[in-house]
Amino acid sequence: MSAAATKVFVSGNDAIALGVRLARPHVISAYPITPQTTAVERLSEMVEDGSLKCEYLNVESEHSALSAAMGASAVGARTFTATSSQGLLYMAECLHYASGGRFPVVMMNANRALALPWNIYNDQRDSLSLLDCGWIQIYVEDAQEALDMILQAYAVAEHPRVLTPTMVNIDGFVITHTYELVEVPAQADVDAFLPPFQTTNKMSFEVPTNMGFTATPAHYTEFKYQQHRALLDAAAVATEVDRTFGQRFGRAYGGLLEGYRAADAELLLITLGSVTGTARIVVDQLRANGRKVGLVKLRYLRPFPAKELAALTARAAAVGVLEKNISLGYEGTVFTNVVSALAQAGQNAPALNFVAGLGGRDIAKTDIAAMFDRLAAAALQPPPQRVFFINLGVATDEPDQTA
Repeated sequence: MSAAATKVFVSGNDAIALGVRLARPHVISAYPITPQTTAVERLSEMVEDGSLKCEYLNVESEHSALSAAMGASAVGARTFTATSSQGLLYMAECLHYASGGRFPVVMMNANRALALPWNIYNDQRDSLSLLDCGWIQIYVEDAQEALDMILQAYAVAEHPRVLTPTMVNIDGFVITHTYELVEVPAQADVDAFLPPFQTTNKMSFEVPTNMGFTATPAHYTEFKYQQHRALLDAAAVATEVDRTFGQRFGRAYGGLLEGYRAADAELLLITLGSVTGTARIVVDQLRANGRKVGLVKLRYLRPFPAKELAALTARAAAVGVLEKNISLGYEGTVFTNVVSALAQAGQNAPALNFVAGLGGRDIAKTDIAAMFDRLAAAALQPPPQRVFFINLGVATDEPDQTA
């Protein structure tokens, strides 16, 4: 830990803004949407008081926010924008443009439920519905990780082997508006960790470059393959960036994922985002009662840590995935990715999908303990259904679908 670091009591949105200021972006394009708004408000105040020297653009929509960030990135600028929920969906067209153009924009997404019904509270269906758009996707657990991952996101996104836009996902209200003690690194240390952005993927009078062009069927697949390879390469880069960050600042997060009491666990629960903290408490309580349970926190959904996940789950008798998401008509998107990784590794332990927290519904410690009970039962006798909606408040003729 740097001796010059300071500790402040701030919200998750404030932590995001502090991380962005430390990253020294050239351009910030902003459009407000709950619960992201205060993050870009703080950044506007920093620009106004001179503590952040950059161009701050008030744009007319989320679509424009990402369009402006792409335009700035196309001339070699470090850029930042932020959004949430319906705003992220409004950006959907631009998400593919940014990844296809290899513009390493960093964007904060305050995870929020999607309409209809209209809802401003947290789940993760917004970002997970766009998992295939070619962006790196990171999910943070608390305000400290939010600040730190803004810095790591730039280091990963701008790496020459990657050059891929990156979305830092932070649970709406649960983190964005909750105040926590956060350590803020010294600017000199951040400057040493994150040097100024340099890229050849930009408009230049000296070296004219064709950007934003059309590709015929004879060439299109090769461009998509290059994007695919860059995302695969991002896995090793992200792991190294996290290691380097830990050496400099005293905090590391395990790279793409993080195990907690997982090495000898017979029952494993996989989480992402803020619910991980609650799950850790339950793991400790059950361990105190002699039960071999553990936790795997997914931090990156793209690139997906398939090999690392398989290594952590190899000993488990049953694996559960707790996610605030459902791919309507099938199962949770995170669950689909997890069971694919386990199948590739030849693992056949029962896997259950726990869908919870949609629209901000509370996930209690008792709920998580009950998930471990279901995993214990599944280890003995796999159930006919794999998807369980937690605390479902409507009648159903499929009792195996509820918990």
